[in-house]
Amino acid sequence: MQKQKSPSFSATIRFARGNTAITNEADPDRHLMQPRINLLEFDRHQLEGFFRSIGEGAFRARQVIQWIYQRHVTEFDQMTDLSKTLRQRLASIAELRLPEMVSEQTSTDGTRKWLLSVAGGNAIETVFIPEDDRGTLCVSSQVGCSLNCTFCATARQGYNRNLSTSEIIGQLLFASRRLREASGTHLVNERLITNVVMMGMGEPLLNYDAVVPAMRLMLDDLGFGLSRRRVTLSTAGVVPGIDRLAIDCPVSLAVSLHAPGDPLRTELVPLNRKYNIAELLDACRRYVAGDSRRRVTFEYVMLKDINDSEGDARALVSLLKTVPSKINLIPFNPVAGIAYECSDSRSINRFRDILMAAGIMTVTRKTRGDDIDAACGQLAGNVLDRTRRSARMRAASS
Repeated sequence: MQKQKSPSFSATIRFARGNTAITNEADPDRHLMQPRINLLEFDRHQLEGFFRSIGEGAFRARQVIQWIYQRHVTEFDQMTDLSKTLRQRLASIAELRLPEMVSEQTSTDGTRKWLLSVAGGNAIETVFIPEDDRGTLCVSSQVGCSLNCTFCATARQGYNRNLSTSEIIGQLLFASRRLREASGTHLVNERLITNVVMMGMGEPLLNYDAVVPAMRLMLDDLGFGLSRRRVTLSTAGVVPGIDRLAIDCPVSLAVSLHAPGDPLRTELVPLNRKYNIAELLDACRRYVAGDSRRRVTFEYVMLKDINDSEGDARALVSLLKTVPSKINLIPFNPVAGIAYECSDSRSINRFRDILMAAGIMTVTRKTRGDDIDAACGQLAGNVLDRTRRSARMRAASS
């Protein structure tokens, strides 16, 4: 299949601040009347379009991307290989604006969680998980979540809006800067974040047009330069988005499965009503087709007496026998107002052993950051809920 190009500059400019329109007109002062555009909105292809639109060469995008993502410079006057005139012009019509930190928490296991303010009076959560051989950043894609998975704290917050590309990639820029400051190092080549997972607040494939340019910047050799296997997108099962992603930006794919059959999965993941398990697995097969090394990671939250029996494990083996798979078993992390309980360690180990005996690579995810509500399923942020779901849930539990 032919790889699709990223959306044109003219198609993406509306995602920038306000309705700013940068045009190549004779009167440069016209731009002073417009809100400044956040250049973090654009991947390399889109940034080339921006520079062409103001009468500059497309190569300027290469220079600016390296300044931002490799040297961590967000002030135009420090970009010394740009002319002074261009630096002044950029300062008048553009900006490099990151989300601002509201609070920071550090777990006893070293996990760090930041509450970051974004436009509209909302705040999102971003989590960094340090390990001996890697540093993983968990990035949010929406303010709240438009889905309603019954075991997830984010779902209880309701939904406000999609994040912009700048708000998504800005989490990575913010975390990179913050971690470098905390470690006392200013070496730009020292990589503290080695992996990115789109597993924070929200469903990434329901914010496709903003998420894909952000991931392209993560992968771009002039940007963060991560390999595709080190960038993972997690979805509850938006089938059309999985098919688009396979063409546009085939990163590692994780799917929130959580049940071996449709009735239970519909209860846990209501999106299953729209895209059932059979449709979802067909999309997963298409995603890995043609590459024998690729696997889909299936996430499976372990809920006591709900989905953790030996029969559930055997049904899962049968379900995934034709899908190149890896399974992450996720011990349920408690959330206020949610009645589920975590399976005991004996049940989890028995479940894992059945999968492993069938030849399915299975890992029990270690719980990290649960003492600061930073573990899987616990992210909540501050959401101005326009769906009123959070109010309905509070009323139902009172």
